[in-house]
Amino acid sequence: MNQIELKDFLDQKVEQYNTFDFIESDPIQIPHLFTKKEDIEIAGFLSATIAWGNRTMIIKNSKKMVDLMGNAPYDFVMSHSDTQLERLDQFVHRTFNGADFIQFISSLKHIYTMHGGLEAAFSKNQDPTSMQRSISEFKKMFFEIPHQQRTQKHVSDPLNNSAAKRINMYLRWMVRNDKKGVDLGIWDSISTAALSCPLDVHSGNVARKLGLLTRKQNDGKALAELDCQLRILDPADPVKYDFALFGLGVFEGF
Repeated sequence: MNQIELKDFLDQKVEQYNTFDFIESDPIQIPHLFTKKEDIEIAGFLSATIAWGNRTMIIKNSKKMVDLMGNAPYDFVMSHSDTQLERLDQFVHRTFNGADFIQFISSLKHIYTMHGGLEAAFSKNQDPTSMQRSISEFKKMFFEIPHQQRTQKHVSDPLNNSAAKRINMYLRWMVRNDKKGVDLGIWDSISTAALSCPLDVHSGNVARKLGLLTRKQNDGKALAELDCQLRILDPADPVKYDFALFGLGVFEGF
């Protein structure tokens, strides 16, 4: 395929998969349960944090997380008691355990108390065509308070050559506002032009087959390469192609 044909093909796949039906099998359904901005962004952040492995289990455990917070994420973050925190200790999703969950609640409270909330924290250090420095700075803010060293691995740092798949996915959820009903689009201080594709094994394999990616590892360097190619196809909204790459990989076995 030449570039025009590739763009047409991927644009068609975006239209095919960027529909309301996508939500029922994706962890994005968790923030869709809420209407209050802070509830949406906290539920989304926690769900995105554990979004690796079996998708059915991701959704099940994401629902368990918000249930443990009394289905009121923001109120829980800001006004939880020690007794309420203790019940989070039972939680586990792969290597993310109860201690990590408790730390995340404390760090989220710090973000809302000291940095103006999740949107403000992520928007502080954005560049016109990249959120990777912003993500790295967000991680520093998130762990400014006392914390267990082990919990740091659950927030990626792109400046350490991580593809930061889960945070890039989360930013897509919060920022894109295309009226299709999938992405929530509740943040208006970050441009879609700065977003990056959530690079994982599925999107990476499809991108290589389509000639969008040559690097074999799914790391920060690969993400930079893929970003460059997707911004040629649509500089204003490059991350929309996540729907195409993910859909082709997961639903079509491309």
